[in-house]
Amino acid sequence: MKIDVHVSKKCFNPVYIPFLKDTTYTQIYYGGSSSGKSYFLAQRCILDMLQGGHNYLIVRKVARTVRKSVYNEITKAISFFKVGKLFSDNKSEMVITGPNGFQIMFAGLDDVEKVKSITPARGVITDIWVEEATETEYGDIKQLKKRLRGLAAVSKRIIMSFNPVYQTHWIYKEYFEKRWSDSRPSYHDDTLTILKTTYKDNVFLTDGDKRELESEKDPYFRDVYTNGNWGVLGKVIFKNWHVEHIDANLFDTFQNGLDFGYANDPAALTRSHYDERNNTLYILNAKYMYGLTNDLLASEVMNTCGQEVVVCDSAEPKSIAELRQYGVTAIPTEKGKDSINFGIQWLQKLNIVVNDNLPELVNELTVYKWDEDKDGNVLPRPVDRDNHLIDALRYSLFREMGWHAGGGRNIAMPLAGAM
Repeated sequence: MKIDVHVSKKCFNPVYIPFLKDTTYTQIYYGGSSSGKSYFLAQRCILDMLQGGHNYLIVRKVARTVRKSVYNEITKAISFFKVGKLFSDNKSEMVITGPNGFQIMFAGLDDVEKVKSITPARGVITDIWVEEATETEYGDIKQLKKRLRGLAAVSKRIIMSFNPVYQTHWIYKEYFEKRWSDSRPSYHDDTLTILKTTYKDNVFLTDGDKRELESEKDPYFRDVYTNGNWGVLGKVIFKNWHVEHIDANLFDTFQNGLDFGYANDPAALTRSHYDERNNTLYILNAKYMYGLTNDLLASEVMNTCGQEVVVCDSAEPKSIAELRQYGVTAIPTEKGKDSINFGIQWLQKLNIVVNDNLPELVNELTVYKWDEDKDGNVLPRPVDRDNHLIDALRYSLFREMGWHAGGGRNIAMPLAGAM
């Protein structure tokens, strides 16, 4: 049964209207921050559900990031269209059932077996939407495509949405390198649709929103997040890392670090094992935590670290004291004039292995770069952004580094990559 739906075009950003009925198998919606791409895809999803025949599987790399991102976008779209009575929402399972019995299902790619077992109540999966697709590996998308099998009354689609990162990313090489031209906003052939949008395409932004995006001064971040272009990274700080699956049961000692934050700047927690003999750092866990008061933050930290020592940002002694009252074995890190650069230099000498379900940390390591002056000359300091987890990592290892505030260590030698 199809529900007769009449929606004013004023509900959509005009740039997306031609793509409401796009049935191309592979679809990519990318570009700058605040371009409205994710919300458009949520709107389209709900309209598809009202028409019937569609079962959506919506995924991100890590399950815990789904509820506060794309799941919220879908529920907002249902509310926006005032069709809440036509949908039933199983919040614990994160499954939304539409008026015809077709479903919207949510999952994280960090639980591969769960994704393999997801089956809609009626029919087969017809649409897979991968939000923040640059967090994924090529193999993730390959496996997801295997779920688009079986007879259906509508065309099958795999949809990816993201802010671009760097031109060496596998998505750029797979879909853009031989097809894309920055001189046009879209690309289309029989099997692939690409649409690039920026904040300029979002008619629902305020003037303040636009000013904030336009005020970005760092060339890389302006190019990527404001203008929506695939970036060419400058002097990246860390190149000595790779991603693989790590079995935490192999280790019996851990280093834990906590960088304080609350809303826009999250608290950040890392858990790693330092193998001094093999000069290798295994990063087992790294996560952002938003909007947590210290009692809730303490609970999250203890769930990850138990009674182990957690080295915290020494700039917040009151928060450290409160965490200790709630049972966390929290201690302050030591800082000094050159502690940041010393910590960077120390980490650069290691072989760093990142667990395969930590997209926030992968993003930080990818874009963490040296600052530059107006002429493009590299300065001996990192850009102070997108570094919450890296800061937490430095804090956790200050004793292994041998850093002591006031005395410090000999850091006269130049930093790798800074010359």
